[in-house]
Amino acid sequence: MKTIGKVLVVCFAMTMIATSCKKKEEAPKAPAQAPTPPAMDATGVTVPKEMTVIVPDNVKAMWKKVKIVVEDKATKKSTEYVVNVGGELKIPGTNLRVVVTDFLPDFRMEGATITSPTVNPNNPAARVEIFEDGKSIFKGWLYSKFPAIHPFEHEKYGVTLKEGIKG
Repeated sequence: MKTIGKVLVVCFAMTMIATSCKKKEEAPKAPAQAPTPPAMDATGVTVPKEMTVIVPDNVKAMWKKVKIVVEDKATKKSTEYVVNVGGELKIPGTNLRVVVTDFLPDFRMEGATITSPTVNPNNPAARVEIFEDGKSIFKGWLYSKFPAIHPFEHEKYGVTLKEGIKG
């Protein structure tokens, strides 16, 4: 009986040694990577990565300019500027330049498409890019009726869209 006990103990010990050796020899598994979350806007709405902007011809023909308001936050002074759609504004007394790419009087986003279904100023928005010392610091949409959505944020200046201008 002592012999059988010794054999069992030896077998158990060999099994444990063999098992622990196998575990050491196995390549460690890479940690599971979490899936990349979808892009979201500030309101938590999922935004497709590739957006297509379609400015209808009747919108291009009617809306030629925008009125941009620039606020000096230190002095609380605001100045209005008129900028051509497709044009740019070098803001006097600053190192900022605003490029107005598109204007949509009735901004709508459906899936991966941004457009204006009407020529009416129901939800005016201008797509702009703002540069400071030649470096792009903002690229996005400014909304006339909802300036707090995706605002341009800068320590010294505020830039908002006041309205589109026909003709």
